[in-house]
Amino acid sequence: MTAVEITFLGTTAGVPTKYRSHAAVHLTYRSQEEASMLFDCGEGTQRQMLLAGANFMNINNIFISHWHADHFAGILGLVETMNLEGRKIPLKIYGPEAEKFVPMLEELGYSTKDFGLIPVNAEFEGREMQILLESAEFRVISMPMKHGIPAVAYAFVEKERINVDKAKAAAIGLPAKGPIFGEIKEKGVAVYKGKPVKLEDISVNMPGKKIVYTGDTMPNGNIAALSANADLLIHDCTFFEDVADMSGYKHARIDQVALAAAEAKAKRTILTHISRRYQSPKELDEAAKKYGMEVARDFMKVVLE
Repeated sequence: MTAVEITFLGTTAGVPTKYRSHAAVHLTYRSQEEASMLFDCGEGTQRQMLLAGANFMNINNIFISHWHADHFAGILGLVETMNLEGRKIPLKIYGPEAEKFVPMLEELGYSTKDFGLIPVNAEFEGREMQILLESAEFRVISMPMKHGIPAVAYAFVEKERINVDKAKAAAIGLPAKGPIFGEIKEKGVAVYKGKPVKLEDISVNMPGKKIVYTGDTMPNGNIAALSANADLLIHDCTFFEDVADMSGYKHARIDQVALAAAEAKAKRTILTHISRRYQSPKELDEAAKKYGMEVARDFMKVVLE
């Protein structure tokens, strides 16, 4: 069984509050391979990880949506602690113009690290999706967003899996278990009692999980394109009331998020990047519920199996 665990480490907008820290989402993938990564890394992220019981030393990839400080300032302290804890493995930092900003972070202060920071640029213009990271079981894709400065969203996409359908296998006379199944999965076909059995004869294709994190963005067509049929859409919702003119804010309003989620046919939508002007969690929950959505809280966990 595979599982994707998402922990919201920070859910505020530009200014932190007593209850909401700056933007950061931790994703852990557990399967035959394991992966741990961050989407944004706002101020205080390493402390939030400690409180959440997560091991930041397992992180090898950090995906920054854009270079506003509330989304990246936590990198400074995190990499220093990683160094104090003896890290040797390079840390990859992805983002729009990463090759411009990551070297700046490395040069701040008197610091010598025993591991490297590797910048990876994410394209921030146009309508093309870009595969930034790919493994045997998943890939991470970016797509340009609209925020007034270079910005991207990210999608964690588990690859389609081929599972044995026990009912199909029984129908053609295969045993309930045995080495025959391993041989069929490895070779695509095997002979059982003198008859060839193909993988497609006994298998079913299982679509992988898809999680999308928009970062900060105004409404735009790329959101629905990247989030199509997502199991989980994590969307910027800085504003909940009816702000008539959103052009000066470069963020999204709750009804705009609902439209994007509906267009994408996202199965579940969680709102984050909540303005400090909203002090009542109950009122936020009620507003989101009207649209069939949820509001993130710091340390909220979502597990997709």
